Amino acid sequence: KQGNKKEEENGTLTSYPNHLPDRPRFRAACTVNMRSNIGSKPLADMMAQDSKCRWGNYFGFIILPFHMGLQTDPLVYLKLSKSMMARKKHSYHALLVYFSIKIAIKVFGTKAAATILNRPVKNLTTCVSNIVGPMEEISFRGHPITYIALSSYGHSQPLLVHYVSYAGKMIISLAVDPTIIPDPHKICDDMEVSLKSMKAALSERGLL
Repeated sequence: KQGNKKEEENGTLTSYPNHLPDRPRFRAACTVNMRSNIGSKPLADMMAQDSKCRWGNYFGFIILPFHMGLQTDPLVYLKLSKSMMARKKHSYHALLVYFSIKIAIKVFGTKAAATILNRPVKNLTTCVSNIVGPMEEISFRGHPITYIALSSYGHSQPLLVHYVSYAGKMIISLAVDPTIIPDPHKICDDMEVSLKSMKAALSERGLL
């Protein structure tokens, strides 16, 4: 929803100045890597029994409060997000979610665990994930890979946002429900504008 409209006395429609919907309810979740060693490792090392970067799914997720507002300084969003993520990642939130799912699978089985997990997941509006990719460009059977873009499907959220870093570049991919978000390209355009404004603010303050 891009903003509410109000009807003037002459019958014309004008937008509210802040372009924010009334009483928004927005919940976001972010996946968290539970491994002690983060990064790409050789497959043989990941398959080893005592590996600290074990092969397989080992992640939890955290629920993030999503605040809507208008700031004149674009770096305010960055500071708030960084502070919130640091606080959440140093808590037991993701770890408790991971072990709760693991215990539910062992005790009740996969179907029951999926039903239990699906109840809080249905109340989420969007999910965000980030993946650390190779630091240098790679190739597949002699063909260079220009970029890596990942996504997933089958979730109940109308918006999935995936960030993948690769060879000094960041790829952002979106998966949307078109019945709820009919113009996902508008989100991409707004994200580009926001990132450029943050970069410009950092450059002005000599932080780049």
